[in-house]
Amino acid sequence: MTLNHQSNGAPKGLVFNIQKFSLHDGPGIRTIVFLKGCPLACMWCSNPESQSTAPELVYTSDRCIGPAECDRCATVCLEHAIAKDAEGKICIDRSICDDCGDCSFVCPSRALEESGEWVGVDDVVRIVEEDDAFYVRSGGGLTVSGGEPLVQGAFVRALLEAARSRGIDTAIETSGLCNWKTMRDVAPLTDRMFFDIKCLDPEKHAEVTGVSNRKILQNFRRLRAEFPEVNIVVRTPVIPGVNDSEDEIEAIVEFVNDAGGASAYELLPYHGFGEPKYAKLGRQYRLRHLAPPSNERMRGLQRIAALCGAS
Repeated sequence: MTLNHQSNGAPKGLVFNIQKFSLHDGPGIRTIVFLKGCPLACMWCSNPESQSTAPELVYTSDRCIGPAECDRCATVCLEHAIAKDAEGKICIDRSICDDCGDCSFVCPSRALEESGEWVGVDDVVRIVEEDDAFYVRSGGGLTVSGGEPLVQGAFVRALLEAARSRGIDTAIETSGLCNWKTMRDVAPLTDRMFFDIKCLDPEKHAEVTGVSNRKILQNFRRLRAEFPEVNIVVRTPVIPGVNDSEDEIEAIVEFVNDAGGASAYELLPYHGFGEPKYAKLGRQYRLRHLAPPSNERMRGLQRIAALCGAS
């Protein structure tokens, strides 16, 4: 899956958030640019609005004034996808909504918003450069995330080139599932890559993410073989009942070491902070009652992760 959009020959990116002053996802103070589009549908995804390759409607019900006082959204909806339910609240029929954005444009309380906007490289760089002084002092910079940012490969490449030409440190977060040519073109433009390896069992990987991990693991091996100088941080989100066993983490450590190692191996404990977003998109969160892994469990797994060799 690739997503390309151009204006006057220059690639544009479908961006759903730009987060400033982040202290994660790379060294120092960073600006994270979140791009839409992802070939995975991880059960624990904390940014479900990142999965679609098109802008989509987000509805925050507690902001809504209510159809008794305001029915602007229903009035402008040509698809008749917005109506009043039995409780007198706004109801959106997602099966016929075409995400045109007309309702969000007229919503006075911003209960309805469009997630995703086509933005040019220069516009993004201009926002990133606003905090250049913080990058210089802290060793920070730009991190491109998603979704899977390499779905928008042409835009990511142009964005990283522009940032590096201005002396901005660059990083990218990837699931590893993309066309190899795209990864090959982008790898030399990053100061570091955060590469997710969720589990090695292909059947389990398909069950919890919707896709096989075959190409992901293949891309990691090629990346280490062809770009041994690239700073790669491997990450694993630790999901109870999925990959939180010692055997699972040991298998990933063995794979990474065999493929050429990594600069670091980070385990990220599961959290359910993204759950409220699913309701706003009219979706069900499949891990609703799952508790995060205990500190004791994480400490045990961290000891195993420490055996991952540096590249």
